[in-house]
Amino acid sequence: MNIMIRTAKQNDYKSLLPLFKQVHDFHVSARPDIYKENATPVEQAFFESQLLDDKQHIFVAVIAEDIAGVIVTKEEEINENTFVKARKVLYIQSLCVSEIHRKKGIGKKLTKYVFDFGRSLGVSSIELGVSEANTSAIEFYESLGMTTMSRKMEFKFNE
Repeated sequence: MNIMIRTAKQNDYKSLLPLFKQVHDFHVSARPDIYKENATPVEQAFFESQLLDDKQHIFVAVIAEDIAGVIVTKEEEINENTFVKARKVLYIQSLCVSEIHRKKGIGKKLTKYVFDFGRSLGVSSIELGVSEANTSAIEFYESLGMTTMSRKMEFKFNE
């Protein structure tokens, strides 16, 4: 199976929408108190604005003309201040492999592609946020050498 990684294009939107929805639906099921159901979680205009933004990079995995996965990233520069040193980070905002193409190494190939891309940009690290409920994603990222750097916690009030 030949997996090609390339930069997303404007005409990829319709093929990517089911993947964006797949990610969003996971978040809705894990945290319905935060996320709401939405048939179009990424509007086409927003997707197109990401493609035009030189700090955002969307890469797709293609198998025989079909988009099998997507990874969305964003460069961020952190300015030095009295607390932190200046650094440049590449954030993975989203990663999704279509359900029919899982366990074929596509997510690994996309993520390693982004690791190489980040290295070429000269970033100090590649970072991401992942839901505690998404244990398979945590295991996946750990298998690629990523480590937990912080944890976000909450105290919820009954409404």
